[in-house]
Amino acid sequence: MRMAKYVIKRFILMLFTFFVITTICFILIRILPRELPQEKVMAALIQARWEALGYNEPLLTQYFIYWKNIITEWDFGTSWYISFRQPAMETLTSRLLPSVLVNLYSLIFSVPLGIALGIFAAIKKNKWQDSLISTAVMVFVSVPSYVYGFLVQYIFYFKLGWLPLQLYSVADAGGSYMTWKMFHSMVAPVLALSFGEIAGLCRFTRAELTETLTSDYMLLARTKGLTRGQATTRHALKNAMVPILPMVISSFLSILGGSFIIEKIFGIPGVGQLFLISISQRDFDVFMADSMFYTFIGLLGGILVDVS
Repeated sequence: MRMAKYVIKRFILMLFTFFVITTICFILIRILPRELPQEKVMAALIQARWEALGYNEPLLTQYFIYWKNIITEWDFGTSWYISFRQPAMETLTSRLLPSVLVNLYSLIFSVPLGIALGIFAAIKKNKWQDSLISTAVMVFVSVPSYVYGFLVQYIFYFKLGWLPLQLYSVADAGGSYMTWKMFHSMVAPVLALSFGEIAGLCRFTRAELTETLTSDYMLLARTKGLTRGQATTRHALKNAMVPILPMVISSFLSILGGSFIIEKIFGIPGVGQLFLISISQRDFDVFMADSMFYTFIGLLGGILVDVS
């Protein structure tokens, strides 16, 4: 019962926070000057459509119309520049799959490896293996993801020629994101995203497991006759995973968010790159749909992590 009340309370607070953030985003993007295309027929068409949708009304009226369309018609607006006259939410969902695949492949690779290295470092505490892993972790945690992107391109494309410079288009990859050729082109961004995730999980796992291995109940387990390996497997790992699990859940939730920088470097047509394009081209409704999507995923992830 207490858990249900807590979840309901957090959900209400989430809705309030979501409303505040989307309101700020709406005001900030709508106060920017709108630019029409140079082509006169296209400009006249867009201007007439804007007039019909209330884009020229006062800001408060625009805000009311925007929410009214969402609540009554599930209409998040229209893309005028990125995908002309396509619904904004459809523009967003059409770019969701490549972001999800790249981030999912990255997590499938990095989560087991990061946890395994953390366990190994904790077991070898204060030995040369632990020092080597800890030093490498500090380096990898400190380096921004875009540096990994450039390094992967330099080593695996320019020097070795093993991987393509950027993600293949759907047409070049055989008409689908699920082909082997497309997966081969995703290896480079997957590697660039994995280094930081592996280092973060390794550091956190080592810290939690090291503390667990020195606890009193571990000493009691050893005095009962369990070997170090048995005590670690049956007791230490089980308890250490309690704080590690929410971090893993948070990482898996982040797969929907994409990566702004990595998607730009590797030419991934995902939601991260869409967010940047919508700002630069001032495609207002696409920006709002993307902002609401990111905000909702982030807030929902926070609730799920806390509950877990």
